[in-house]
Amino acid sequence: MSERRPEEPVVVRDRRRIDPLTGEARTPADPPAGSGPARTEEASTGTEAGEPTGATARDSTDPADDKLAQLSAQLDERTADLQRVSAEYANYRRRTDRDRESIAGAARAQVAAELLTVLDDVARAQQHGDLSGPFKAVADRLVSALTKIGLTPFGAEGDEFDPSVHEAVQHSTSHDVTGPTVSAVLRHGYRIGDRVLRPVMVAVTDRDPDAADLPSAPGRAPETPPDDGAGAAHEHD
Repeated sequence: MSERRPEEPVVVRDRRRIDPLTGEARTPADPPAGSGPARTEEASTGTEAGEPTGATARDSTDPADDKLAQLSAQLDERTADLQRVSAEYANYRRRTDRDRESIAGAARAQVAAELLTVLDDVARAQQHGDLSGPFKAVADRLVSALTKIGLTPFGAEGDEFDPSVHEAVQHSTSHDVTGPTVSAVLRHGYRIGDRVLRPVMVAVTDRDPDAADLPSAPGRAPETPPDDGAGAAHEHD
C-alpha cells in the first residue's frame, strides 16, 4: 500500500495594482521565486497599454490649478472694476471743474454788470475834467479791479455796425461810407471773455443811395448857351 502524500495548500495572490478598497495604487511587492519574468512582463504590458498611474490621475484633477484659474478670473474682474471706477472719477472731476468755472464766471459777470453805471459816471467825470484828487485814485483802483476779473470795454468810431453788439439810437446817411458804419459812440459796451454784458450805444451812418453820380446819356449833344440877341444885331449892322 502506497503512502498518501499530504495535499499542498492553495495560495491565492492578489496581483491587482489598484486597491479595490482605497482606490490607491499599490506598491508592488517582491515577486516570489520563479515569477520575476512574468511580473516584469505584466508591468510592462500595463504601461504600454496606457493605463494611468496614480500620479497622472492626481495631476489631471489637481485642485491647485482650479484655484489658480479662479484667482486669475477674480483678478481680471477686479482690474476691470478699478479701471471703470477710475474713468468715472476722472469724468466727475472734469465735470466738476467745468461747473465750478462756469459758476465763478457767472458770479464775476453779475458783479461787473452791477458796477457798469459807476464806470459810466467815472467816464463822464473824466470827460468834464472832474476826475482828480482822491476821487481819481478810487476810480483807478475800481477800474483796475474790474480789469483783473476780465472786464474789457469795446466799441470805437469807424467800426462796422454789428447788431449783435451795437445798439443804434441815431441814423444818418452819407456818400463817404460804403455800408452801415459807427459814426459816434454814445456809450461804451463791456464784455467778460466772450460774454457781452452790455452792447455799445452808437450812432450809425449808412450809404446814401442818391449820392452816386449818374452817367450822362450816350449820344446826347452838349447844350448850347442861350442866345442873348447880340448876333442878330451884328447881322443888321
